[in-house]
Amino acid sequence: MSPVDLAPRFFIAVAVILLFCRLVAWLLGKAGQPAVVSEMLAGVLLGPSLLGLLLPDVQAALFPRELYPVLYVVGQVGLVIFMFGAGYAFRSHRIDGLAGTAGAVSAAGVIAPLILGVLLVLVAGDHVAVLKEGVPIGVSATFVGVALAITAFPMLARIITERGHAGTRHGSVALASGAIDDVVAWILLACVLAVASGAVTPALITVGGAALFAALIWYAARPLTRVLMATDRIGENVRLLAMVALLFLVAWYTDEIGLYAVFGAFSIGVIMPRTARTESVVGTLNPICQIVFLPLFFTYSGLRTEFALLSDPAVLLFALACVALAVAGKFGGCWAAARLRGESQPVALRLGALMNARGLMQLIALNVGLEAGIVGPAMFTALVLVALVTTLMTTPLLSLLDRRDASRAPVSPAVVIGSR
Repeated sequence: MSPVDLAPRFFIAVAVILLFCRLVAWLLGKAGQPAVVSEMLAGVLLGPSLLGLLLPDVQAALFPRELYPVLYVVGQVGLVIFMFGAGYAFRSHRIDGLAGTAGAVSAAGVIAPLILGVLLVLVAGDHVAVLKEGVPIGVSATFVGVALAITAFPMLARIITERGHAGTRHGSVALASGAIDDVVAWILLACVLAVASGAVTPALITVGGAALFAALIWYAARPLTRVLMATDRIGENVRLLAMVALLFLVAWYTDEIGLYAVFGAFSIGVIMPRTARTESVVGTLNPICQIVFLPLFFTYSGLRTEFALLSDPAVLLFALACVALAVAGKFGGCWAAARLRGESQPVALRLGALMNARGLMQLIALNVGLEAGIVGPAMFTALVLVALVTTLMTTPLLSLLDRRDASRAPVSPAVVIGSR
């Protein structure tokens, strides 16, 4: 298919994706689900799991194989902007006075699911057709463990804000723990990718390139962003252009050294100065990203998710085990750590519920693993199921806890006003 033929296919596909995502968001919004959950589900529904199953000719016409690389590239633009905003949000939440509890909850939320994921693959990997041929089982096991250890920090922040939990004990600890959790998980993912290369040279390039990247970020990019945000010699459009160019240059570099674009974009967000001009840049980029670009990434992920693979009883059992261990490791681990730190039962339960959501962050990691050749279609589908289930259960679980606590609250004696 020539570029001239591909262009109209791209336009109609984007129109269908955006409208369908908005429809699903409207429907699930009535159930209290955040937009990112709806877009994740919409992406899967537009893929072979539903549309391709019911109307295969329509699905093939809307999303021909030649369109996949275009959706991937445009989706990457959305991810770079999204992770830039996530990095900026990470710095916005201070952990003063919460470091001990947040560190314990974060450590438990990483270690417990990581160990459970590794053990699951080591025990079941040779008996279930989910491993990618040619990939060492240790690499696959570690990747699954890291995928289960991820927390959807940006979505967690959004849920806390929308539900009015900002400033509460569980909201503050969850934000601090989720931020630490995701940074650790992304570093672990970078290590897994370096080891998975199977050669010394790529690993050395990743390690050496990461060290150089850290120096450039701190000693070059950080001062540059401060100058860009402080100077009055340039207009707002030039400032925005300069930031986008810097963001894409960093994304290019981290992709080249094997850390992937999302890691570089997150780092730029973290080092940005806290000024009104920075808020303006983030506020300009984020709406475009969330309305236009991110739905394309969700659909690209959905096109490669094949729930029909779960018709194999062994694969389905493996996927369900992944879900169960993901919830046990993240929810259970964070709850237990919070209780050991002296937090009350209501706070600990809400921390577990919030930290358990994987959301978009896990989908990003899964696509990175798929592009790197670490995971195959069956493993990818099983872990997408984990992302969907753990994200969908967050809001209903929080509502259940709120109702339970409200029913247990002491009732004040009625005051009767009137004559005696």
